[in-house]
Amino acid sequence: MESASALFDQKITELGDWRGKTLARVRQLIHDADPHIREEWKWAKPKSPGTPVWYHDGIVCTGETYKQVVKLTFARGASINDPKKLFNSSLEASVRRAIDIREGEQIKEAAFRQLILAAVAANSVVLAQRAARKKKK
Repeated sequence: MESASALFDQKITELGDWRGKTLARVRQLIHDADPHIREEWKWAKPKSPGTPVWYHDGIVCTGETYKQVVKLTFARGASINDPKKLFNSSLEASVRRAIDIREGEQIKEAAFRQLILAAVAANSVVLAQRAARKKKK
């Protein structure tokens, strides 16, 4: 079984276009923001190759690729402060939020790094709350 990082590399190479370059750039920004983040590969099925996921104390975000966009879906996006308004998709969702990046668009790197750190912090809070509840039982 291949490692998640190897699957990420394979996905980027297979795309071979602006989507691969965008996914690779976002991947680098995520690792720059949080060197402890893990790459995982989830939801693989016979008819679906699966989805790249960045994980730290829970899912931080996924990196899906479609014909027109690279979509970064943040698992707890609705609870994360987004002062630079990077979220531009799934805005009506009660828990998640997403960033759709289209060909030629550039992401605001400093704001994106802050969003990654905020997502990790949100996951850490939930993890700590769960641990505290278990301790009380």
